[in-house]
Amino acid sequence: MRLAGASGCVKDAAKLIKTGKVYALGVPTGPDTPAYGNRKITIERTPGPGSDFTPNGTQRVTSFDEKVTTSMGIGTQIDGLAHLGVDHHYYNGIEGKDVAGSYILDLASIPPIVTRGVLIDMTRHYKKPMLEVGDVYNKAEIVAAAKAQKITIKKGDVVIFHTNWIEKATTDRELYRRNEPGLGEEGAQYLADLGVVAVGSDTIALESLPSPPGKTFIVHQTLLAKNGVHIFESLDTRALAKDGATEFLFVLGPPRIQGTVQMVINPVAIR
Repeated sequence: MRLAGASGCVKDAAKLIKTGKVYALGVPTGPDTPAYGNRKITIERTPGPGSDFTPNGTQRVTSFDEKVTTSMGIGTQIDGLAHLGVDHHYYNGIEGKDVAGSYILDLASIPPIVTRGVLIDMTRHYKKPMLEVGDVYNKAEIVAAAKAQKITIKKGDVVIFHTNWIEKATTDRELYRRNEPGLGEEGAQYLADLGVVAVGSDTIALESLPSPPGKTFIVHQTLLAKNGVHIFESLDTRALAKDGATEFLFVLGPPRIQGTVQMVINPVAIR
């Protein structure tokens, strides 16, 4: 797996900070957040243990806990290498039976990701305010967009695509959770060959949906199972795109919950 955080990489990425502006790339996540398939989240506030600490009223200290039932693949998320495989085989040929019965490849085991992030604005490339279902970008489109935006993709980068499709999360939730423009198989392999750490976008699954016939989630197969490249989904890229940001310091410390194959996250970009 390709994880960023080596001291040299971090120091170089830190030099990209010029203004100190910080961007939260995660969306608020709750019961109304559009989610793929039948995933859902329920959150209940419950009295905490010893919820009334001072029943005699001397201090009036009370408390709440919360009970959360959810898939970790809701809202802005990272896909781990145990999330999707090919024919019951996962990254590095690990068999599904071994993944199921262990914490192998879980997200609690990965270090923080601190590296250079680049934003490729595909709305500028396609010359439209929002990409549409059927817009699939591959190597040619990525190379052309990066060149026009003066971006050089480097080994160890986190590459993020702005399609503005995230607007559909509020205007057409059902469409957002089912179909989308996105990355194609050739484009995914091109990025993997460049040695990137992760690829993300402002869509629910990164890749173009519906999948091509006979190639269900082919981009996930290419990045996760075959190349060990993590995937970020439902990133809120709008502020970065509005500011014309093309490169920045990318910072992510995933919650270290053992056994997880996905995780709700809030990555940060700093310019």
